[in-house]
Amino acid sequence: MKKAALLILSALFFAFGGLCAHAAGPINSDGYFKNIRLAGRVKVVDSFPDIKVRVVSSFPDLKVKTVSSFPDDIGEWQFVDYGEDFTVKFVDSFEDIRIEFVDHFPGVC
Repeated sequence: MKKAALLILSALFFAFGGLCAHAAGPINSDGYFKNIRLAGRVKVVDSFPDIKVRVVSSFPDLKVKTVSSFPDDIGEWQFVDYGEDFTVKFVDSFEDIRIEFVDHFPGVC
């Protein structure tokens, strides 16, 4: 009985993609949000951001790994003061995308 319950829970977990939201999210499968590639140098601003971001611990649209150099892959962000690829504002509600900071395996969920 326990094996059957564990099997069913495992199947449901993998069928729904673990802790990532696979529904029609705002980020496409190539890692773009409104023609902005979600990798690179990022500047945090208080007004007129390119993207409004909410940090969550479950069901993110994007998993983000902060790096100090070469932010080449989707989900790798290098926070800078100038020379940014795009700007973000961290918000608590009415976000464009939800992110989760991770140490490994960044990318689109």
